[in-house]
Amino acid sequence: MSFKNQRRGDTSGDSNRRLHVLRFGFLIFAALIVWRLFTLQVVNSAYYAALAEGQYSFYKDLYPERGTVYASDLKDGQRHPVATNISLGFVVADPRNAKDVYETANILATIFGLTDEELLTLEDRLAKADDQWEPVRREVPEEQLAQIDAAQKDGKLKGISYTRWPSRTYPETGFGGQILGFVGTNDDGSASGKYGIESYFDEELAGTAGYLQSERDDSGRLVPVGDQSFQAAVDGADIVLTIDRNIQYTACKMLRQAVLRHGADSGSLVILEPSTGAVLAMCGAPDFDPNIYGEVVDANVFNNPAIFNAYEPGSVFKPITMAAAIDAGAVTPSTTFEDFGFVDDVGCETPIRNSEDKVYGTQTMTQVLEQSINTGVIFVMEAMGREVFANYVNNFGFGAYSGIELDKEVPGNVSSLKQTSDCYAATASFGQGITVTPLQLAAAYVPLANGGRLMQPFVVQEIDYADGRVEKTEPIEVRQVVSDKTANLLSAILISVVENGHGKKAQVPGYYIAGKTGTAQVAGPGGSYSPDDTIGSFAGYGPVGDPRFVMVTRIDHPRDVQYAESTAAPLFGEIAEFLLRYFEVPPQR
Repeated sequence: MSFKNQRRGDTSGDSNRRLHVLRFGFLIFAALIVWRLFTLQVVNSAYYAALAEGQYSFYKDLYPERGTVYASDLKDGQRHPVATNISLGFVVADPRNAKDVYETANILATIFGLTDEELLTLEDRLAKADDQWEPVRREVPEEQLAQIDAAQKDGKLKGISYTRWPSRTYPETGFGGQILGFVGTNDDGSASGKYGIESYFDEELAGTAGYLQSERDDSGRLVPVGDQSFQAAVDGADIVLTIDRNIQYTACKMLRQAVLRHGADSGSLVILEPSTGAVLAMCGAPDFDPNIYGEVVDANVFNNPAIFNAYEPGSVFKPITMAAAIDAGAVTPSTTFEDFGFVDDVGCETPIRNSEDKVYGTQTMTQVLEQSINTGVIFVMEAMGREVFANYVNNFGFGAYSGIELDKEVPGNVSSLKQTSDCYAATASFGQGITVTPLQLAAAYVPLANGGRLMQPFVVQEIDYADGRVEKTEPIEVRQVVSDKTANLLSAILISVVENGHGKKAQVPGYYIAGKTGTAQVAGPGGSYSPDDTIGSFAGYGPVGDPRFVMVTRIDHPRDVQYAESTAAPLFGEIAEFLLRYFEVPPQR
């Protein structure tokens, strides 16, 4: 083999090796391309799809408008918004464009009424030259936004802008924050109703959010012929309350005045329409303004005391015991018993005595309620039997939720009646050892005013949905608790209590008013009752014969007087007189 042929053979081998390397390189390159494509199209497909969608598609949430809450006006039939929406400004700054930090800060301080300290803070924020967004003020009203507009027209307030955001407002100051509640911010930044109507009907009031999704071109404009998806927002429903605006304002103002007059810790009241169970007024004192709920120091004020603050009712419970015994045929209004001032045979550790250790001698059942005799109602309870008494207490609605459409209702507690000892039933007969709410007490007096029929209390008259549907509340008769005859007999006895007993200050001249006082002691941490801490209540209705209202007034821990006949009873009488004039009820005598 020649030297020339040897060189040719070597060259052929090198070429084959280079060809193999080149092929191998192409295979690796192809594998890398395949792997890259796999990574792009499979592993990270969601990321790049979202990136592309952000460039070529448009998405926007559509927010519904929260429904309005209305109060009624029984006089003119009009509705008055008590919770509604307004647009408020959100003022922000772009410090990079601020022309004069100190002039800008001083103009804004004048518009917003800022303190010197707040002004210095604002100056510091506007001085952040590398910051493009600084919040300045939220919930700015329209008149202040107009001042900002005027300053900007004069060439001032460079770098200041604002947007309008819907905000919840409560235009009727003093209407009752505990009825309405408020709309607050959740931990995740969303908003929802808190307490009262705003919480109980949050879903209905909030409505349903919608969205708009569409393709857009390179310039960011929507493409009319592109893929589109649209879901309209559904505005929240409007809610009409049974609360009468005029009664609510007047009665709640009288309650606040009574609490102040007696130096009391607090107070509450409930007014029901006996024929239906509709709530005409309900409030507590102290209350809060839902427009500035964030300024509330004690969160307990958010709770509605008429449905949340259960207490031992005391003697206002005695008519319930008497009605049960009369209805069961155990006693009549003229039945007599002999009072010795105490009872010591019912299994209690100590004898049960009358208030102020009084001894009354022979008394009728009417006189038992007139004089509010503890031993007398124990006699009544024993006459019908403990189990019968417990059944009537349950049938009157105690120890259970009333069904009212308000947040945070408590059921009270009558579980002591399940105990085997007669002592528990004996003390419960005059309102000790059990707890009730003012609403439960008012609802239990409805059968006495309404032919023995227990009505479910309700506070919403109707719900008006965005699609035109109207859901009206129909009165619900829960059960016949006592007979019509029993109700009439109790009404006669309770008229006598108002005119001859401890309820004289609840009278309204020219009308027959039925009712009963109750001065309840408050149990301390150790279970013993405080001699100085009392709760005065008055429960009643009128005018007897054609009752237009059932009402409970309650004054907690008055400092000037001890008994309900001087606190809750006069308040009841003042409000009752107003109601009878408001309803234009002619005098009965």
